[in-house]
Amino acid sequence: MKDRQVALFQSLETYRQYLLDDLEDVTEEMAEIIPKGFRNNIRWNMGHTYLDQYLWVLAVTREKDEKMKTFNKWFGFGTTPANFTEETPTFSQLKKMLENQIEDIKKRYAHRLEEEYPPTSMEHYTTIEQVLVRTAFHEGMHIQAINDIKRCI
Repeated sequence: MKDRQVALFQSLETYRQYLLDDLEDVTEEMAEIIPKGFRNNIRWNMGHTYLDQYLWVLAVTREKDEKMKTFNKWFGFGTTPANFTEETPTFSQLKKMLENQIEDIKKRYAHRLEEEYPPTSMEHYTTIEQVLVRTAFHEGMHIQAINDIKRCI
């Protein structure tokens, strides 16, 4: 990998660790609370963050993933915990998924970071590297949302 790609994965790992650190003092019960003025809870933000990284990679590569299709029903843009079912991952399950995600992305896509794909309707991204930079920003927004919720519960 090139230096900038090593730096990209180091950044993704660092941001993910920030998220995981912020979840350390959260219980299953706390993760379910939707404070007044909020649309979602901590568990939803966790699932949405997990989904977002894969969703954007899949969008640019045009690959299909049934698991992410299901996750999109629970955690996609515009959804709320009202969309949850018995099959929706728990706080603990999502935390484990988040712990393993960056390594999974690295294994699956590191060798394809610069591969050019035809532009999609999803903005102007044409490489996996570009969408991972975007998802890092997005993760930061949801780290803030989780911290805002924690302050209210």
